[in-house]
Amino acid sequence: MDPTGPPETTENVESSESAAIADPEEAEATRRRRRAQFLRELHEAKALRDRVQPRRARAARMRQAMRMRTFRW
Repeated sequence: MDPTGPPETTENVESSESAAIADPEEAEATRRRRRAQFLRELHEAKALRDRVQPRRARAARMRQAMRMRTFRW
């Protein structure tokens, strides 16, 4: 049990998000912050997958390199 406060429920999260949406700039900042967090976690997950499956990662790099070589400008 967390002594710092009550656990966040969906009601608490929804009410705080709806308060943030009242100000469009703040809503945009919240969206950017959440997107940045998502992209950081996605990059971390891809790096982890590449470390634990080196053969698959190498094959993916080779396929990408072939795509780039055959791409016509």
